[in-house]
Amino acid sequence: MIYPVTDIVITGFGAITAAGSGVAPVLELLRSGRDALTPVPADLAGADGHRWGKAHGFKATDFIPPLKARKMDRCSQFGGAAAGMALKDAGIDPKAMNPERIGVALGCGFGGMANSAEFLSGYFQNGMEGLAPMLFPNTVSNAPASNASIEHGLKGPNVTLVQRFCSAESAFLMACRFIAEGRADVMLTGGADDLMPLMIEGFGATGQLRRHASGFGDGSAVLVLESATHAARRGAVARGAALSIATIGMFAPGREQEGVERLIPVAEEPSLISLGGTVRETPLLYDCITGRETIDTGRCVGRSLAMGGIAMVALLASLDAGSIGLHLAASPEGPYYAIRFRGGPSVHS
Repeated sequence: MIYPVTDIVITGFGAITAAGSGVAPVLELLRSGRDALTPVPADLAGADGHRWGKAHGFKATDFIPPLKARKMDRCSQFGGAAAGMALKDAGIDPKAMNPERIGVALGCGFGGMANSAEFLSGYFQNGMEGLAPMLFPNTVSNAPASNASIEHGLKGPNVTLVQRFCSAESAFLMACRFIAEGRADVMLTGGADDLMPLMIEGFGATGQLRRHASGFGDGSAVLVLESATHAARRGAVARGAALSIATIGMFAPGREQEGVERLIPVAEEPSLISLGGTVRETPLLYDCITGRETIDTGRCVGRSLAMGGIAMVALLASLDAGSIGLHLAASPEGPYYAIRFRGGPSVHS
């Protein structure tokens, strides 16, 4: 499917990663070639040599009132903080706008797992009496999107997408559709994920630490999408514009090249490409962009099922005004995404 995008601009973004708060620390790592990955304790991974991108420096109460933060799981804290940063960056005060026209579409791969583990442990250890009602609302993947809406008073569409390593990209597509269909003027989109020790133990037990779970990270990145008309009406300066979204579910046997060309037309020459998910482990895609300028945020802050939002934010922050950027994302055996952006202030700003 190729979904053309018209009159949708990006007016702000926020990020929480292992590098720190905001997109600037990520861009600095990309420029320097360094990373923010730290060793995974050997007792968790079963061996030395594994690294992860844990957002160790994140303090929820820097962004969310303490009493509210206590009611959220860590993944929701990431999403709520990044959403607040993005709204501020876009110059949006939800209280000064119609909250029913501002929505959230987030990708989330592992949200709620920490609370789910604690909730179920109580049951296994003490039966029904061991269940903690306060934990239950945060045991589901849609908790980050829901908590972000509650925290910032947003009453528009609210959805969560869980689609392997392309969860954030799937959410981006949904957010664009909500605006194009007139169901919202502003959509917050991107992804949030939380990496917990129990997951590392599970990855190790299933043999994934040397494969797709290698270098996993956590955090959140949120982009503010607006209809160009709405952005112009309030005098916002666009940070970029969405141009098109191409996606396929899988490469059909015998027709793989056709699938690749749907995502990356032969004549296309973007000035910069960001990599999401398992693109590096997908030769059909990665071989097509060999020799082109790319940025890979996964190598400096880790990757996860919904960390594509960070890659998109870094791409937009790196594009020159008027230049074309491509965000390419893949999951093992699909789906695959190619999202095109134009950098800098748009003609509508």
